[in-house]
Amino acid sequence: MRRSRNAKIIATLGPASSTPEMILALFETGVDVFRLNFSHGTREDHQARFEAIRWIESVTGRPIGILMDLQGPKLRIGSFKDGSVDLSFNREFRLDLDPAPGDPNRVCLPHPEIFTALVPGTDLLVDDGKMRLRVVDCGADFALTQVKVAGTISERKGVNLPNVVLPISPLTAKDRSDLSFGLELGVDWVALSFVQRPEDVLEARDLIGSRALIMSKLEKPAAIDNLDEIVALSDGIMIARGDLGVEVPLERVPILQRRILRVCRSQGKPVVVATQMLESMTSSPVPTRAEASDVAAAVFEGADAVMLSAESASGRYPCEAVRVMNSIIEGAEGEAHAGLYNEIKRDKPRQSHADAICSALGVTAHLIEAKATVAYTKSGSSTIRAARERPPAPILSLTPSISTARQLAPVWGVHSLVVNEIEDEASMTQLACNATLGAGFGKAGDNIVIIAGIPFGVSGTTNLLRTATLPEPSDGSDNRRS
Repeated sequence: MRRSRNAKIIATLGPASSTPEMILALFETGVDVFRLNFSHGTREDHQARFEAIRWIESVTGRPIGILMDLQGPKLRIGSFKDGSVDLSFNREFRLDLDPAPGDPNRVCLPHPEIFTALVPGTDLLVDDGKMRLRVVDCGADFALTQVKVAGTISERKGVNLPNVVLPISPLTAKDRSDLSFGLELGVDWVALSFVQRPEDVLEARDLIGSRALIMSKLEKPAAIDNLDEIVALSDGIMIARGDLGVEVPLERVPILQRRILRVCRSQGKPVVVATQMLESMTSSPVPTRAEASDVAAAVFEGADAVMLSAESASGRYPCEAVRVMNSIIEGAEGEAHAGLYNEIKRDKPRQSHADAICSALGVTAHLIEAKATVAYTKSGSSTIRAARERPPAPILSLTPSISTARQLAPVWGVHSLVVNEIEDEASMTQLACNATLGAGFGKAGDNIVIIAGIPFGVSGTTNLLRTATLPEPSDGSDNRRS
């Protein structure tokens, strides 16, 4: 099941993609990582999908990543006596803690933490920004606002505060319970919603430990203000353009996307571009030209992965959406200038053994026209660091840990194999050659580049680079774990 592209595809599972047969079809069409969205569905639903993914992994022999996406805090207004009210421009409207049903003059906002953070002049966005209320007066239990974007406001609609850092945890009681459930299942990545500060990532890390990697979702302007620190503390980043596009002007979204991609590329952290990439394919078998350009632009800018949401979770054409995304990625990567574009954006390596080795990896692979770059890794750090260099040959990651292999699924250019531990350079080279031949990355006489760490089996010791020429195939024993 070798992919013929470098950027990866993440697909969300949902009502349209719940059966093992459909999940298998999505995988065979090109999905590398499956997303379980805990904002929707029951735990029974997610467990059934999880088990189907692991079954597919066992029968195909290819490690598959599973990403659980936590819901995060949902700030909503209360109910209305008549279900909704019409608010005209510049009229006053009150928000308070009174749980009584609302009317044309007021409604409950059952979040005292919001009132503590408000000041006059603050804007509140209701219903994904369809309405805008500006605070003219406020206290510990109320806010008097003026309507700046008029319309109909319905009960239970969401509230966004784009320019306010709220004193709340990104993990609600529901999230903590869901997280415990997901970690018990064995998810590989946790997508953390509502990240505002570096401390939010640290809070999640205390709960998750080493049981999964953290993918911080950037959907709040406050997170952009702390971008470098949040990226540094996270294992990966998701550019959640839907919520981000509510809280910042639309024209800022592509600018912020490029900025986030640059920081992630600089720090060598996997980055996912998400939301509405092929949105029209929820109801159409073909995307718009603008959507195709959007996916290609993410690839040109160096994204590790692109993600499907409603397209695969609830759309009418989940497999077609994956097939189209796969084709767009392949087309973009086939463009002669794509490699040059990524090369231009690569930052100067740091002064470390690992950076020196991985920097030399890309140059060496180019000079000897290597057919594969082979990375031995235990924790995955060597492979991720190699991917930062965007070498000209695919990265064959060999690891004794199935967990590491799964966690590397969303990383650019990486194809993982689970192998037995190695003990010396000779067995390392033989295994690298046999694995490359067995996986179809090269043939006898082709060159490969190998990186590893000595002593073997110790994380964070990337200090060895060597080249090898593929021999004639052996008896088939490549030390892969059955």
